Amino acid sequence: MIMAEPIPFPAAALRGTLRLDEPMAKHVSWRAGGHAARAYSPADTADLALFLKSLPAREPVCLVGLGSNLLVRDGGFRGTVVLMHKTHAAIRMDGKDVYADAGQASPKVARFAAVHGLEGAEFLAGIPGTVGGALAMNAGCYGSETWDVVERALTIDRHGELHERRRAEFELGYRHCAIKDDARLGEDLWFAGAWFRFREGDRDRARARIAELLARRVESQPLNLPNAGSVFRNPPGDHAARLIEACGLKGFAIGGARISEKHANFIVNPKRRARAADIEALIGHARETVKERFGVELQVEVRIVGEALT
Repeated sequence: MIMAEPIPFPAAALRGTLRLDEPMAKHVSWRAGGHAARAYSPADTADLALFLKSLPAREPVCLVGLGSNLLVRDGGFRGTVVLMHKTHAAIRMDGKDVYADAGQASPKVARFAAVHGLEGAEFLAGIPGTVGGALAMNAGCYGSETWDVVERALTIDRHGELHERRRAEFELGYRHCAIKDDARLGEDLWFAGAWFRFREGDRDRARARIAELLARRVESQPLNLPNAGSVFRNPPGDHAARLIEACGLKGFAIGGARISEKHANFIVNPKRRARAADIEALIGHARETVKERFGVELQVEVRIVGEALT
């Protein structure tokens, strides 16, 4: 059990759900890892703002979407996790733009755009996370990145204050997003939503493209096993999967974690018995092996939080 100092939340005013000692294996796609001292599921953006405002300034906070890019160490997270994903999170047309809350699943944005006769959102169907996570890491696939189609974003800070920001205010790159001259993004400043701009197109063509991309994912990725998507960023001019496979690491296992035989940049938890320590050790082994053989330092794409067991 993770013990933490009690926090006097204004329970009467909050409309979400607070749980103590929450097993994070339930909330990450690897289905492994430790517990969080507290986990809060906000009812909506206004409730999220009130909750964040109620937290002590030094309280560690981690916002989690679908947990598809996250590993919580076995010793747990001694702070508050905010569970952002909501099936009823807002998604709507706002003039020519599509607005979606950060807790909305990225694939739903692709489907929503297609239904409204818009094209250019199809790649979002291949991002297995929420809008907030896609914004934070500039997630991408099939030649497109999230910020290619973002007009502006809504951020929220530790004081519960919301700010609408233009795309030009962000420093963007491959799997990278930061606010210019501001290092707080992801620490005490997070995404609450975004406005996407897609081109007018053909509904049936967009739906067909989504189906095609999803079929490609099923064919090339181990989606039937617990995983967190791509573990490493692709180095310039190469692919992490190619380097790992060239080292003969497909199928290599530590404890209950294994490098996928289907896609070498995926680590899977086939029997749901892997510890977070097994996964982290396997990440380290792959990095060391690739560096030793090719001299390439692979950069981890997965976010790792919490404390190791001692």
